[in-house]
Amino acid sequence: MDVTIREIQESEYPLLDNFLYEAIFVPKDIESTPRTIITFPELQVYVECFGESKDDWGLVAEVGDKIAGAVWVRIMNDYGHINDETPSLAISLYKNTGALA
Repeated sequence: MDVTIREIQESEYPLLDNFLYEAIFVPKDIESTPRTIITFPELQVYVECFGESKDDWGLVAEVGDKIAGAVWVRIMNDYGHINDETPSLAISLYKNTGALA
């Protein structure tokens, strides 16, 4: 398996919505939440206007020629917020290697 880790390109920022949805923990034997959940303000802090702040930074993992995962950081007032100088980290992988990319 050929895996490449590289900086996310601006044209790929919309993929963060997909990765945000994939990152939502759903216990086994529980029905998945509707995709519209990512429009909630408490989740949009992870992706909304990504790239507009100097503190927004991300990487993607490619398997072959498909994006299979992403990791991104930004300063945001999320659940794990520490202070306005410490970025929060989000990481996500597609279940089926790059099926949505």
